[in-house]
Amino acid sequence: MAKSKKREYVWLECKDCGERNYRLEVNVAKGTPKLELNKYCSRQRKHTVHKIRRK
Repeated sequence: MAKSKKREYVWLECKDCGERNYRLEVNVAKGTPKLELNKYCSRQRKHTVHKIRRK
C-alpha cells in the first residue's frame, strides 16, 4: 500500500511585487502553517516580507 503524502512543496511569494522567489517543503499533516518571513527579493534588491502561496 502506498503511503499518504504528508509533505508538499509551497512557494514563498513577495508581498510587494508578487514574485515567487523561494520553494519550501512543508508538513501538511496538521494543516498548512501561516508563515511570513523576511527574505531577500532579487527584483527589488532588498529584504521584504514573503508569504506562503501554493502553485
